[in-house]
Amino acid sequence: MQFTHAAGATPLDAQTVVGQPLDRIDGPLKVSGKARYSYESHETAPRAAYGWVVTAGIAKGRITRMDSCEAERAPGVLLVYTHRNVPRMTPTGRANLVAQLSGPEILQHGQAVAFVVAEGFEQARAAASLLNIEYERTPGRFDLEQALPSAVKPGDDPSAGNDRAADTSVGDFESAFRAAPFQIDARFTTPDQHPAMMEPQATTAQWDGDRLTLHTSHQMANWCAADVAAMVEVPVANVRVIAAYVGGGFGGKLRTYAEAVLSAFAARELRRPVKTALARHQVLNHTTRRAATIQRVRLGAAADGRLTALGHETWTGNLPGRSYYEGASRQSRTLYAAPNRMTAHRVSALDLPEAAAMRAPATATGQLAFEVALDELAEKLRIDPVQLRILNDSQHDPEMGPSRPYSGRKLVQCLREGALRFGWSRRSPLPAQQRDGRWLIGMGVASATHHHSVRRSSAAIRLDGQGRLTVQTSMTDIGTGSYTVLAQIAAEMLGVPMAHITVQLGDTLHPAGAGSIASIGAGSAGSSVYDGCQQLRDLLAQRAGFDPAAVRFEEGRIVGGRQSRTLGELAGPEGFRVLGAVEPGDLAERYAQAAFGAHFCEVGVDIDTGETRVRRMLGVFAAGRILNPKLARSQAIGAMVFGIGAALMEEAVVDKRHGYFVNHDMAEYLIPAHADVPAIEAIHLQDADDLASPIKAKGIGELGTCGSGAAVANAIYNATGVRVRDYPITLDKLLSGLPLRA
Repeated sequence: MQFTHAAGATPLDAQTVVGQPLDRIDGPLKVSGKARYSYESHETAPRAAYGWVVTAGIAKGRITRMDSCEAERAPGVLLVYTHRNVPRMTPTGRANLVAQLSGPEILQHGQAVAFVVAEGFEQARAAASLLNIEYERTPGRFDLEQALPSAVKPGDDPSAGNDRAADTSVGDFESAFRAAPFQIDARFTTPDQHPAMMEPQATTAQWDGDRLTLHTSHQMANWCAADVAAMVEVPVANVRVIAAYVGGGFGGKLRTYAEAVLSAFAARELRRPVKTALARHQVLNHTTRRAATIQRVRLGAAADGRLTALGHETWTGNLPGRSYYEGASRQSRTLYAAPNRMTAHRVSALDLPEAAAMRAPATATGQLAFEVALDELAEKLRIDPVQLRILNDSQHDPEMGPSRPYSGRKLVQCLREGALRFGWSRRSPLPAQQRDGRWLIGMGVASATHHHSVRRSSAAIRLDGQGRLTVQTSMTDIGTGSYTVLAQIAAEMLGVPMAHITVQLGDTLHPAGAGSIASIGAGSAGSSVYDGCQQLRDLLAQRAGFDPAAVRFEEGRIVGGRQSRTLGELAGPEGFRVLGAVEPGDLAERYAQAAFGAHFCEVGVDIDTGETRVRRMLGVFAAGRILNPKLARSQAIGAMVFGIGAALMEEAVVDKRHGYFVNHDMAEYLIPAHADVPAIEAIHLQDADDLASPIKAKGIGELGTCGSGAAVANAIYNATGVRVRDYPITLDKLLSGLPLRA
């Protein structure tokens, strides 16, 4: 099915199962410990050996000497790989550089330099400490600020129009900005951040002849299969990747890392399974992260608050030769109207661990700057920040004009509903005016947006003679609820009880699913399940002799007029199997497509210490049809917590002398805990969008992160009168500006 026109009326509109707050069908397996993650593949990997990845202790230079003799003689050791004896690898575009022991050159701290395999985990780890490695250091570039003079414009993606262009320009920004009676010219910085998912990267590799099975923690099973097949030089059809349960990803599991590739090599050589997991202290320097940014936001407005000039520039960095960059200015192309506009990106080469996508890549980072600058403008104009956002709403792509309207955009409704529910009218327009004992109290607001798209996806649907359904796709569930919502779609379409539906995910033996990336999973994989179920509806109606346009599916039966047949009876002993698929058409070119929301936050700041506490937070979102309100709320709240972390505490601290992240464990890379978020709520407005996907749903997973940190920052300013533009907003950045205790 190619998605080329509005979805129209569908069986999903009944919403007897879809749209209901059902529990996760995989929940009992997870809470009972029966859901097997990649490192726990005990039954499928008897006699497994254990691997340990040895990572570089310098950021830039080369290995001058590596003595592995003592490690090789250590108890239980089966194999030691270095760049001298590792099998030849074919590099791929998505596999991370650190997966390769390709030579003595060191390009980043945490790069894999050796791999030890032993009978037991402790033996492998102990033997790794016996490797004698000597390095020759060379100067590296570790400071984004110092690297600004060497920044260059990154390449454009010509297939994606202005959405992926490095720079855009509409009208005459510079002239309009100079002429504007009200101006904001503000500089913001955001630090490196890490996905910090619960499950580290882990793999169990096993060969059967020339066929490889990888149980691995990856968000995109088919990508991983292609990466590993190329690197170990076997046909991709010979590599099976299983990622049935993934303990979080947030973008950190889009690459294929050393533990997967080296485990595959070792398992082939040893002719036995090999299990490898990255240790927590390795993850933050070995794997990818969100890159730091320096941003300049310039806004010009007329006295009535309408934007006349909008400019957003971003400087960021990555390893030399990498095409990815944190495109933080892109989100400013879509949110607000302004006749004169400019966005730009520049990238510097840095010798830090590779930068790549992290939850709500670029959008979350950009809104940390832009939504705060807009608040500063509201104060200058003496206009309420909610009203200023409403005033500058646009129902079409602000850069493309009326020829590209939004398929659906309820930003104004989100702002108004949130303001009413949160009690925004009680906010003092003047900062540092409200107190609760020693706490300075303030409220902040920010808009949210995240792009939406449908991507190619497929799913097999099988109906057996007992009337049971099986849904199969390589789509992964990284904790978001994919198992449950795909079952709900099938149940709604075919009237089969949820208890009679089995969903099998994360296996490349199944049809290729969309994968877990960019909030596309439910909309894309769900549309392929919808298509397959529609095919089954037509087949069953035909076999029953009923008019397909006049049948009902309920309680495991097809009903036509006064007659009904069970689905199992019609399927017969052989059953039915269909392949559902979706491919994007040109709707994304004809219509701007995004989900929207509004964040409201109240904070307290201790007048003596500068300690900030989020007291309550509300997110209101319009993100197409909500397939399961319970799961959607959970995702939104989790995403909002991401924003709180970005505003207040998350920072991968760079040692600018030696080029590594100092706080490389979960004790020192700080993220919000339960005590940091006492009261947080998320609601979704009715917003079924028939131009967004065949099932009228949009992506929701990343939307809650976009803008939530800015709402916290704006609340801190309202509480204290201190504007901090250097994230995270820690108490040392507030102390000197706090008002004196009365």
